[in-house]
Amino acid sequence: MKIPEEEVALLEDYVSDSVDHRGFPAGKSSTGGWRSAWFIIGVEVAERFAYFGIACNLITYLTGPLGQSTAKAAVNVNTWSGTASILPILGAFVADAYLGRYRTIVVASLIYILGLGLLTLSASLIIMGLSKQRNDASAKPSIWVNTLFFCSLYLVAIGQGGHKPCVQAFGADQFDAEDPKEVIARGSFFNWWFLSLSAGISISIIVVAYVQENVNWAFGFGIPCLFMVMALAIFLLGRKIYRYPKGHHEEVNSSNTFARIGRVFVIAFKNRKLRLEHSSLELDQGLLEDGQSEKRKDRLNFLAKAMISREGVEPCSGRDVDDAKALVRLIPIWITYVVSTIPYAQYITFFTKQGVTVDRRILPGVEIPAASLLSFVGVSILISVPIYERVFLPIARKITKKPFGITMLQRIGAGMVLSVFNMMLAALVESKRLKIAREHGLVDKPDVTVPMSIWWFVPQYLLLGMIDLFSMVGTQEFFYDQVPTELRSIGLSLSLSAMGLSSFLSGFFISLIDWATGKDGWFNSNLNRAHVDYFYWLLAAFTAIAFFAFLFISKMYVYRRLDQV
Repeated sequence: MKIPEEEVALLEDYVSDSVDHRGFPAGKSSTGGWRSAWFIIGVEVAERFAYFGIACNLITYLTGPLGQSTAKAAVNVNTWSGTASILPILGAFVADAYLGRYRTIVVASLIYILGLGLLTLSASLIIMGLSKQRNDASAKPSIWVNTLFFCSLYLVAIGQGGHKPCVQAFGADQFDAEDPKEVIARGSFFNWWFLSLSAGISISIIVVAYVQENVNWAFGFGIPCLFMVMALAIFLLGRKIYRYPKGHHEEVNSSNTFARIGRVFVIAFKNRKLRLEHSSLELDQGLLEDGQSEKRKDRLNFLAKAMISREGVEPCSGRDVDDAKALVRLIPIWITYVVSTIPYAQYITFFTKQGVTVDRRILPGVEIPAASLLSFVGVSILISVPIYERVFLPIARKITKKPFGITMLQRIGAGMVLSVFNMMLAALVESKRLKIAREHGLVDKPDVTVPMSIWWFVPQYLLLGMIDLFSMVGTQEFFYDQVPTELRSIGLSLSLSAMGLSSFLSGFFISLIDWATGKDGWFNSNLNRAHVDYFYWLLAAFTAIAFFAFLFISKMYVYRRLDQV
């Protein structure tokens, strides 16, 4: 017997804070979950394929077809990548305050496709002969070709800035935060998300770079453009099964969130001299144990003064104060995470430079580039994620009796510990390399291969993949989950910005140490006379200090929901 539609509607289980594409409450049986998450994961894989298809070989294009010097090309690459790292914060603000995540992804994808299309056009112009570079080695592309190229390149950066922080947040939005089963599935989403995009990056580095250098650059830029067009089409096909955060279809958007949270700090400052007699904060007390509630009352009480009523000033609500406190509590976690990720910046610099000096033969007559060791990071991720999901988490759940196995902060802390061990391992391997160089009289012969196998460096790269799985993925999930619902794109952009800031800090430390130790110091151009191992030990110490600070902070941290403790 067919059940009437009215009865089906009554039997349907809805998600409390989400709507469907028509603006009606989102039904669990018809929207969200893995069915929609895989559409969104596919979009991210294509975006990472496109981005790294340009980034991994950009300096070759600048010094080749565009005829720039190595120094100028390096400056242009750093400027572009730095801009691309900063723009996600702006993109997240636009998404959370105005457009919503779905619309921002669509707009950003269109900008992305436009940029990639114009890059393909600029490369085609050179191939077609509008530049005389092939006929005259001293000739360079016209100013119009250069202008077209750089406008296209920064359009890609703008597209990436809107795309990157929103797609992952929108994918996580497909799981109901109030459903225990879907919350666990959301944790798995972050893991499989990371595995999928790592696969996309690895394929891009292998395939696109080969096409660019061995076929032509127009095809090399055109392939990522085609992938982004296909990804946008697939993303739009899933529109009817997505879950959208409430407010997506409403005129009032989450720009009010920034205003109401900012107002908490302003009013609390104005009321700073007033006495807080008691706290009446509505801090989700029903979801907290008594001990947790007390811990909340003991901290950040100065913000509770925003709830004090004064003549002519409307007090803030308990929810506003709670959201403001949630953001303040994230700052110490973010700072310690930034410091702990400084070692990560070394894998594309010193790790690669060390690899150049040793024996890189993997088979008789087969020598690999030192940079190709980066592929072991992807291999580690591809192996680690299934083991983490299918082996580690079930064991952890049995031990801790918790549905998540370990908390998000414990996961981040585990990544920090692995980072310390990785720097210690890197220091020991470099010490061995220096010892072998001394034993064979190669200290002043930097161009002679040190008789040490490249395989000694593989464990460092494998550990990097594991560090990503624990620390990076854990941080993304943590910042997504712990910020107010309307600001989840901002939360993810903060976690992404930590990696960029750590790279700047790494460069600062290297410059400072190079100045302090001189030309014959730790970073001598002759790596056999340098002491990069000392730098690794220093980074291990910094990361250890950051971990202990993180441990102290995390013990006091109060999750927004009790089931995460």
